[in-house]
Amino acid sequence: MYFYQVKLTLIVPTFNEEKVLARCLESACNLVDEILVVDSFSTDGTLEIAKKFSAKIIQREYENSASQKNWAIPQALNSWILLLDADEWLTIDLSNEISKMISSKIEPIESGFWIYRSNHFLGKRVRFSGWQGDKVIRLFKRDECAYKSQSVHSEIVTKGKLSTLSCRMNHDTFKGIQAWEKKLIRYADWQALDYDKKMGKVTAFHTLVKPAYRFIKHFVFSGGFLDGYVGYRISKYAAWSVYLRYYKVLEIRSKHK
Repeated sequence: MYFYQVKLTLIVPTFNEEKVLARCLESACNLVDEILVVDSFSTDGTLEIAKKFSAKIIQREYENSASQKNWAIPQALNSWILLLDADEWLTIDLSNEISKMISSKIEPIESGFWIYRSNHFLGKRVRFSGWQGDKVIRLFKRDECAYKSQSVHSEIVTKGKLSTLSCRMNHDTFKGIQAWEKKLIRYADWQALDYDKKMGKVTAFHTLVKPAYRFIKHFVFSGGFLDGYVGYRISKYAAWSVYLRYYKVLEIRSKHK
C-alpha cells in the first residue's frame, strides 16, 4: 500500500482565492517537490500568494472543474499528484500519514486514494447532515487517473486499485450566504446542462417531491438535526439545489422552443 521513493506534485486550481490559498499551500508545502497553481486569471492577490510558495503558475480560461484539472494533471513533473481545492487543507494527522507513506520503501499497488473531508459551514464543523461520508480522491498517479467529463461534481476515474486514507482533510467552502447561494445557482446551471441531455420530461415529481425528500434525507435520516441550526440550513439548501437543478433544465428547454 505504501509508496516507494515518491515525489509529489501539489495541484491547486484557483480563481480569486487570496483569502484561503495560503492556508491550503502551507498545509502541504513540506510534503511536495512541486507546486502547480492552475489559475483562471485571478484579479486579486492569488498569484502573489502562490509566488511566495515558489509555485509554478499556469493559466487557462475556466470551463469546468474536470476540464481544468484534466488539463493541468499531465503538466505535473512528478508521477504522483496531491490535488487540493484552495478551500481545502491538510490536517496535521493527514500530513503525517502522507509523509510516512512517501518515505516508505514498499512499492504501492494503488492508483489513488480516497480522503474523507471534515466540512465546515457557518463557522462550525459539520458532523452529520449528510456530509459525514464526504470523500474525494485527492492523491493519485498522474498517468493512471483522470476526471470524468461532466460539468459539476466530477470525480477521478481509473482502472487501477483505490484505497482510503485513515485521516481526514478540512474543507470550508463557505464565504458568506450571498456567495454560497451564487455558488449553488452556478452549480445548478452546470448540472442542468448535463441533465437536459439525459432526462425526459420535468414534472412535479422533480420540482416538488425530490426537493422535499432531499430535505428529509439530510435533516432526518442523515442526522442533520444533530447539527442544530447549521444542519437545518444545510438541509434546506440541499433541497433548494435539487429544485434549482430542474428549474434550470426547464429554463434551457424554454429557450429552445
